[in-house]
Amino acid sequence: MQPEITKTSDINLKSNNVYLISAISDIPGETFDGPETEYITLMLAKKDRNLVTINKLGQISVVYKLGSNNGTTKEKELEKCRKTGEGILSTLNDHKSETVCIIDTGLLPVETLAFAEGLALGNYQFLKYRKDRVEKESSLQKIEIFSRGISEKEISELNILCKAVYTCRSLVNEPLLTLNAEKLAFHFTEMSNEAGIKIEILNKQKIEAMKMGGLLAVNFGSIDPPTFSIMEYKPEGAVNANPIVFVGKGVVYDTGGLSLKPTASMDTMKCDMSGAAAVASALYAIALAKLPVYVVALVPATDNRPDGNAYVPGDIITMMDGTTVEVLNTDAEGRLILADALTYAKKYDPLCVIDVATLTGAAEAALGNIGIAGMHNKAENYFPQLVRSSFNVCERIAEFPFWDDYEEMLKSEIADLKNVGGRFAGAITAGKFLQHFTEYPWIHLDIAGPAFLDKRDGYRTAGGTGVGVRLLFDFVKEFPKMDLGG
Repeated sequence: MQPEITKTSDINLKSNNVYLISAISDIPGETFDGPETEYITLMLAKKDRNLVTINKLGQISVVYKLGSNNGTTKEKELEKCRKTGEGILSTLNDHKSETVCIIDTGLLPVETLAFAEGLALGNYQFLKYRKDRVEKESSLQKIEIFSRGISEKEISELNILCKAVYTCRSLVNEPLLTLNAEKLAFHFTEMSNEAGIKIEILNKQKIEAMKMGGLLAVNFGSIDPPTFSIMEYKPEGAVNANPIVFVGKGVVYDTGGLSLKPTASMDTMKCDMSGAAAVASALYAIALAKLPVYVVALVPATDNRPDGNAYVPGDIITMMDGTTVEVLNTDAEGRLILADALTYAKKYDPLCVIDVATLTGAAEAALGNIGIAGMHNKAENYFPQLVRSSFNVCERIAEFPFWDDYEEMLKSEIADLKNVGGRFAGAITAGKFLQHFTEYPWIHLDIAGPAFLDKRDGYRTAGGTGVGVRLLFDFVKEFPKMDLGG
């Protein structure tokens, strides 16, 4: 369950408390007696030791000293706080603790929030389909924060952001049997209604009327119809007249189509809509937090199956903008549905469009599950801030080269484009394919590596990680402060 984060003005010495200190002298004397203080001091003096836990008959006291690594960056320090926060979860849950209080002994508000964030995000579980879910459920229900430097607004915003990440993770973890394209759109509708987002769902007939040839082609092999979700958040007094547009890949399951994946490569392909879940959940958080920025999210959604009418290698399809594409691999389907969404985005005359997609194995091969592959065109005013945001939340973007030379690899003898560029530079040629359908400032984020994990990595739990939600939220939050030049 998602623990509620609240602010408190009282410290209960008999509850489970975490003390964040920046120096040994900050160890609270009213909490620990002489021998305990001596023990904590001795432990923290050891090399690479910055955390001490004392168990007083089930009442847990933790002392965490910040800044133990000389020369560390602020971003690394905050990520260490998140991971350390997650690291005490097992102790709390072993003792069936329902509440913990994080105490900022100095003026460490940012670090305190990061510690709480790691605790809250690490507490996520997907137990919906387990008979023993009651027994397995984490005991932690409430995280209190004692700090003179943290406002109620910051606490509320952190609760909202964690809620959005939980929502994204659960959507990604949901199997195809219960989450096809129509049901994904239904969940988006519920989220939009709660957050005050305007939403329109295009059904198959409307998609056909719009001539979205990429989305329709990928859907040919499915008995379930495609959807195209349009989510619009336009608050009164928005700082921008033209929107920032998010586009998310919504392939709810990817078999590879007739270019069938090996079984082992197909096992986790319910996660191929992670981009869709990320952009919708980010917009959900933005609206709930009432950020003063006009944002739109577009999600083309379908599954990709090898049924009798499935599109085949060698087919030539016509995209929404009239571009013809020679299909050489039906497992390169994500770029086809995204291309139609990128064309649709032109109607908004957007300031910037950011697409998020589990697009290529090449991005995962290059960066593992650590980084996001980033490419952009005409987005010099926006990409640097997005990269800064990626380091703020430790969902780091690595910029790939995006030279025009790569366009040569997509040339077809019989159509305007091929949908694959060959064996090499697969992440980049996929980006170049998408660039063809953009005329505005545009950023492409390939999250194939970090979107879904086989095993837990700190507060990034196994399964769907929710990557992209915190990144996009931070970018939009910082947007009003950006110097766009001109």
